[in-house]
Amino acid sequence: QVQLVESGGGLVQPGGSLTLSCAASGSVFSMGWYRQAPGKERELVAIISGGTTKYASSVKERFTISRDNAKNTVVYLQMNSLKPEDTAVYYCNARTFLSVYWGQGTQVTVSS
Repeated sequence: QVQLVESGGGLVQPGGSLTLSCAASGSVFSMGWYRQAPGKERELVAIISGGTTKYASSVKERFTISRDNAKNTVVYLQMNSLKPEDTAVYYCNARTFLSVYWGQGTQVTVSS
């Protein structure tokens, strides 16, 4: 069983930046971030596996996902140029070869 602990959400003005972090309690194959806005389905934001990254088209060029090289169980999401439509609960996701794990979610609100 892998536990995921997220941090870094909050309230930010449009155009601002936030960094989310997520620490896994054990070894995982890939890590990523999903988000869910009110009334919408959960959607992929970004994932990283080895040296490969994948982004939703809506966040490309604005968000960057990375993993701590020393602690391969920590993932970051640097979010720049935030827009009101980025407002959502952001969930950390981690996968082993057998299971998928989710964090508890952290709220990101972009508003003036």
